[in-house]
Amino acid sequence: MPLRNKIRPRPRPDQTSPQSRSTPPGTDSPWGSARLALTAFFAVDGFLFAAWVVRIPDIRSQVNASHSALGLALLCLSIGAVLTMPLVGRLCLRYGSRPVTVGSLALLSLAVPLPAHAHSVTALGGVLLLFGAGYGGANVAMNSAAVDLVAQLRRPVMPSFHAGYSLGGLLGAGLGGLLAGALSTAWALALGGLLGLAVTAAAGVVLLRSPAAPLVAPGRTGDGDAIGNDTDGHGTRTTAGRAAPHLRLLVLLLGLTALCTAYGEGAIADWTTLHLTDDVHASPGTAAAGYAAYAFAMTSGRVGGTWLSIRLGQTRLMLLGGLTAAAGMLVAALAPVVPLAVCGFVLVGLGLANLFPLAIARAGAAGGPQGVAFASTLGYGGMLIGPVVIGFLADAAGLPMALTTVAVAATAGALLPLAVRRR
Repeated sequence: MPLRNKIRPRPRPDQTSPQSRSTPPGTDSPWGSARLALTAFFAVDGFLFAAWVVRIPDIRSQVNASHSALGLALLCLSIGAVLTMPLVGRLCLRYGSRPVTVGSLALLSLAVPLPAHAHSVTALGGVLLLFGAGYGGANVAMNSAAVDLVAQLRRPVMPSFHAGYSLGGLLGAGLGGLLAGALSTAWALALGGLLGLAVTAAAGVVLLRSPAAPLVAPGRTGDGDAIGNDTDGHGTRTTAGRAAPHLRLLVLLLGLTALCTAYGEGAIADWTTLHLTDDVHASPGTAAAGYAAYAFAMTSGRVGGTWLSIRLGQTRLMLLGGLTAAAGMLVAALAPVVPLAVCGFVLVGLGLANLFPLAIARAGAAGGPQGVAFASTLGYGGMLIGPVVIGFLADAAGLPMALTTVAVAATAGALLPLAVRRR
């Protein structure tokens, strides 16, 4: 399915609306203030998540958890995210995605230090619910705001926002590895939370003061269902109301693609450091470097994502990416030595780089903020089941075998876009 930017038609010169009068010229600049501020939000989101990820082995020891018990605690993070996402989609429609983005990132920043103060699996699960609420809310709100800017710029720039997320993850993992022996978990996460609040305040002022992008909002069918706008990117009337079942199916297929991708991303985030330390016998610093290598590869893939999606086409890029990630995960899971395992994680990062952002962008183009929320909810459903599935499989058959399920999910994520294109 081509990515069509469905936005409301611009008013004619003789029509003067408050929005048109307040929008200065040049708001379609490729790198305007709103895009830079939103990229900063994506980056701090990735930084905070990585700051937590590289401390998972320490927190597991702190709460004395087995693989399966840790998987259940990590499940709470995904539950918090999945329960919050539909609500945030509605809030974005009512209040706008930008204010919701600022509030969600503030909540995430406040929640980041809490896992360091949990001393039981139950307590860890409780604070991860709050962590997940901030993380899930931020992802829906940021992606909804990004979909609006993509429509305004009329270029498939969604991967560039997610490149910011990956760059933040790279910085968070790199600093986490460097400071692993110098700072306690409590201090590291507290400083990360303070940094998150500072960036949220600074970027929030810029984002909220920037001229609003045209809203990619769902249209209305005869029965009131919201599924897509009534114009395309050139002001041409469409048949969105009559195509409601078709667009719902498209959003569903794209959400399943996001689910398969998020399953892999969640597995890498939650289990990479443990796999490298427990199974490949890497030091904690080297394990953090392994996750950093994955994050760097994903960042590189997303930086080039706009160019690649234009040259190859989005469907072909998603197919090649999924198959590359599947092959890389098999290498990373089964390699007996650290360098080979890290090379596998690099391939996974390159392969998964553009699957999730392109799936969410296309779901947002079809269904607006609610399309983003629905696809994101399905996507983070992959993170919901991932920790539990991998945790229990790790106890039964070993973590390396459990991680091979990521290759299966990546293969499915590669093939689903073919079904989307045919519709």
